Amino acid sequence: MTAGTEETTVELPETQPAEGLPEHEVQLSDLAAEKVHDLLEQEGRPDLRLRVAVQPGGCSGLIYQLYFDERVLDGDAVRDFNGVQVIVDKMSVPYLAGASIDFEDTIQKVGFTIDNPNAAGSCACGDSFH
Repeated sequence: MTAGTEETTVELPETQPAEGLPEHEVQLSDLAAEKVHDLLEQEGRPDLRLRVAVQPGGCSGLIYQLYFDERVLDGDAVRDFNGVQVIVDKMSVPYLAGASIDFEDTIQKVGFTIDNPNAAGSCACGDSFH
Protein backbone atom coordinates (compact mmCIF):
# COMPACT_ATOMS: atom_id res chain seq x y z
CA MET A 1 0.00 0.00 0.00
CA THR A 2 1.34 3.44 -0.87
CA ALA A 3 1.37 6.39 1.49
CA GLY A 4 -1.85 8.36 1.45
CA THR A 5 -4.02 5.47 0.21
CA GLU A 6 -6.49 3.67 2.38
CA GLU A 7 -7.95 0.20 1.88
CA THR A 8 -11.52 -0.48 2.88
CA THR A 9 -12.29 -4.06 3.85
CA VAL A 10 -15.75 -5.51 3.34
CA GLU A 11 -16.42 -8.43 5.68
CA LEU A 12 -18.40 -11.33 4.18
CA PRO A 13 -19.98 -14.21 6.09
CA GLU A 14 -18.04 -17.46 5.85
CA THR A 15 -19.83 -19.16 2.95
CA GLN A 16 -21.83 -16.27 1.53
CA PRO A 17 -21.18 -15.04 -2.00
CA ALA A 18 -19.86 -11.53 -2.45
CA GLU A 19 -23.16 -10.13 -3.69
CA GLY A 20 -23.33 -6.61 -5.03
CA LEU A 21 -19.72 -6.59 -6.24
CA PRO A 22 -18.93 -6.28 -9.93
CA GLU A 23 -17.90 -9.42 -11.81
CA HIS A 24 -14.52 -9.83 -13.49
CA GLU A 25 -13.83 -11.74 -16.71
CA VAL A 26 -11.29 -14.24 -15.37
CA GLN A 27 -12.20 -17.88 -15.97
CA LEU A 28 -11.28 -20.71 -13.58
CA SER A 29 -11.28 -24.22 -15.04
CA ASP A 30 -13.15 -26.99 -13.26
CA LEU A 31 -9.84 -28.69 -12.46
CA ALA A 32 -8.38 -25.47 -11.01
CA ALA A 33 -11.55 -24.86 -8.95
CA GLU A 34 -11.35 -28.41 -7.61
CA LYS A 35 -7.67 -27.93 -6.67
CA VAL A 36 -8.42 -24.62 -4.90
CA HIS A 37 -11.29 -26.27 -3.03
CA ASP A 38 -9.00 -29.15 -1.98
CA LEU A 39 -6.33 -26.72 -0.76
CA LEU A 40 -8.89 -24.77 1.26
CA GLU A 41 -10.14 -28.00 2.84
CA GLN A 42 -6.56 -28.98 3.73
CA GLU A 43 -6.09 -25.58 5.39
CA GLY A 44 -9.43 -25.89 7.19
CA ARG A 45 -10.30 -22.39 5.90
CA PRO A 46 -13.42 -22.47 3.72
CA ASP A 47 -13.80 -18.72 4.37
CA LEU A 48 -10.83 -17.89 2.14
CA ARG A 49 -11.05 -16.78 -1.48
CA LEU A 50 -8.53 -17.04 -4.31
CA ARG A 51 -7.16 -13.59 -5.04
CA VAL A 52 -5.59 -13.03 -8.46
CA ALA A 53 -3.57 -9.86 -8.99
CA VAL A 54 -1.08 -8.29 -11.36
CA GLN A 55 1.83 -6.42 -9.82
CA PRO A 56 4.95 -4.69 -11.13
CA GLY A 57 7.97 -6.98 -11.17
CA GLY A 58 9.80 -9.70 -13.00
CA CYS A 59 12.05 -9.27 -16.02
CA SER A 60 9.14 -8.42 -18.37
CA GLY A 61 7.53 -5.82 -16.12
CA LEU A 62 4.47 -7.53 -14.57
CA ILE A 63 3.95 -10.65 -12.49
CA TYR A 64 0.88 -12.63 -11.45
CA GLN A 65 0.05 -13.09 -7.80
CA LEU A 66 -2.27 -15.92 -6.68
CA TYR A 67 -2.97 -16.30 -3.00
CA PHE A 68 -5.73 -17.00 -0.52
CA ASP A 69 -7.35 -13.98 1.08
CA GLU A 70 -10.13 -13.59 3.63
CA ARG A 71 -10.64 -9.93 2.75
CA VAL A 72 -12.76 -8.33 0.07
CA LEU A 73 -11.48 -4.82 -0.57
CA ASP A 74 -13.32 -1.79 -1.88
CA GLY A 75 -13.33 -1.99 -5.68
CA ASP A 76 -12.77 -5.75 -5.89
CA ALA A 77 -14.54 -7.79 -8.55
CA VAL A 78 -15.64 -11.36 -7.85
CA ARG A 79 -16.88 -14.52 -9.56
CA ASP A 80 -17.91 -17.83 -8.10
CA PHE A 81 -16.78 -21.12 -9.62
CA ASN A 82 -18.53 -24.12 -8.04
CA GLY A 83 -18.25 -22.59 -4.57
CA VAL A 84 -14.75 -21.14 -5.06
CA GLN A 85 -14.74 -17.36 -5.08
CA VAL A 86 -12.10 -15.65 -7.22
CA ILE A 87 -11.37 -12.03 -6.30
CA VAL A 88 -9.56 -9.54 -8.56
CA ASP A 89 -8.61 -6.04 -7.39
CA LYS A 90 -9.78 -3.06 -9.43
CA MET A 91 -6.28 -2.25 -10.74
CA SER A 92 -5.75 -5.82 -12.04
CA VAL A 93 -9.16 -6.26 -13.72
CA PRO A 94 -8.15 -4.72 -17.10
CA TYR A 95 -4.89 -6.72 -17.22
CA LEU A 96 -6.76 -9.98 -16.57
CA ALA A 97 -9.86 -9.48 -18.75
CA GLY A 98 -10.44 -12.75 -20.60
CA ALA A 99 -7.65 -14.63 -18.79
CA SER A 100 -8.16 -18.25 -17.84
CA ILE A 101 -6.62 -20.10 -14.92
CA ASP A 102 -6.05 -23.83 -15.07
CA PHE A 103 -4.20 -26.40 -12.99
CA GLU A 104 -1.55 -28.59 -14.55
CA ASP A 105 -0.29 -31.82 -12.99
CA THR A 106 2.17 -33.49 -15.32
CA ILE A 107 5.61 -35.01 -15.03
CA GLN A 108 7.05 -31.68 -16.21
CA LYS A 109 4.99 -29.23 -14.20
CA VAL A 110 2.62 -29.06 -11.26
CA GLY A 111 0.82 -25.84 -10.54
CA PHE A 112 -1.59 -23.18 -11.68
CA THR A 113 -1.22 -21.73 -15.16
CA ILE A 114 -2.63 -18.47 -16.51
CA ASP A 115 -3.46 -17.96 -20.16
CA ASN A 116 -3.83 -14.21 -20.62
CA PRO A 117 -4.84 -12.75 -24.01
CA ASN A 118 -3.69 -9.31 -22.80
CA ALA A 119 -0.06 -10.38 -22.38
CA ALA A 120 1.92 -9.07 -25.35
CA GLY A 121 4.91 -11.21 -24.40
CA SER A 122 6.67 -12.91 -21.53
CA CYS A 123 10.19 -13.56 -20.33
CA ALA A 124 12.08 -16.76 -21.04
CA CYS A 125 11.35 -18.18 -17.60
CA GLY A 126 7.61 -17.53 -18.06
CA ASP A 127 7.16 -15.90 -14.65
CA SER A 128 6.44 -12.38 -15.89
CA PHE A 129 4.75 -10.68 -18.83
CA HIS A 130 4.16 -7.31 -20.48
